[in-house]
Formats: sequence, C-alpha cells, structure tokens
Amino acid sequence: MSMEITFELSDEDLEYFRKVMLDVLGKTNELDEAVVIANARKLLAEVWQSDTSDFIRERMNRMETLIGMLIDKGWGLENEDHGRVLQALAYFSDPEDLIPDDIPGLGFLDDAIMIEMVSRELRHEIQAYHDFCVFRAAESSRLGQDAMEVERSDWLEERRKQLHARMRSRRARGKSGGGKSPFSLF
Repeated sequence: MSMEITFELSDEDLEYFRKVMLDVLGKTNELDEAVVIANARKLLAEVWQSDTSDFIRERMNRMETLIGMLIDKGWGLENEDHGRVLQALAYFSDPEDLIPDDIPGLGFLDDAIMIEMVSRELRHEIQAYHDFCVFRAAESSRLGQDAMEVERSDWLEERRKQLHARMRSRRARGKSGGGKSPFSLF
C-alpha cells in the first residue's frame, strides 16, 4: 500500500536550502564543466534505476533540460547564463548532500527540492530554451535539415521577424479603427 504525503516549505525552509546551495557552490566552484555534467548525469541514471516517486522523476526531467542547455551547441548559451546553469548543476556534484541518495523513498528528495528551486530561478532561461527546441524541431521538419543544424541565431532572427510582423499587424488594426490618430506623426 502506498501513502501520499504533502508538505509546504516555509520561507525559512527555503532560505535554509538557499544557504546549503551557496555552501555547496563554494566547495564546487572549481569543478570542471565536464565533471559537473557527468555528476548530474550519474544522478539522473541513479534516479531512473530506482523506484522513486513521480514527484522526484518530474524534477529530474528538469535537470535533463538544464544539462541540455549547457551541451546544446545550437543553443549557444551566453557566458553569464551558462555560468548560472553550471552553478545550479554543481550542487549535484557534492557527494554529501542533505539526504543520502541510498535512503529508499527519500534519498532524492533534497535533490528534487533543489531542482525545483533552480527551475524557478532559471524559469526564463528554461522557457527560452524550450521555445528554441520547438522552433528547431519545426524548422528541421520544414526544411528537412538535421535539427542540430538550426542554431540560436536562426531562432533569434525568426523571433525578430515574428515580432515585427505582429507589430505591423497591430499597427494595421489600429489604422482601420477610424483613421489617423491625432498624435500620429506618419
């Protein structure tokens, strides 16, 4: 028989987790990017091989996204953002995390909480990466290209065109609503 437990983290609880994350970052700041990614992938493999909860598995999918943001050459994450994602993943390189991973049912809970916090902190970057992946898949389907050949610059150019088209469309709708504005210069 299974049991569902729901809990809420207070601001003080979240502050504690932030402090733990900062402490770990101080210890892991010198780690090589390849080591950080390898450690994150190792944790993912351990989670997928375990009999853990859906809550934890859902968060691990977010970690997969963070790894993708770093290694996806087409995305080309800029230096500052690259560093933030890498620092977020560095937590998972600390072998002494809050709850030992080998405790059944709870071992990955602290990792899931950290991923949740990191995902909220990096939500804009994650959303932009998801948008890029959708664009790349659509473009590769449309053009018949390998998806990895579509780069961030292509996506940015396409987004610029979309925004300009939307701007022209709004302008046209505004003009059709009763002539020129008394404030119009054009």
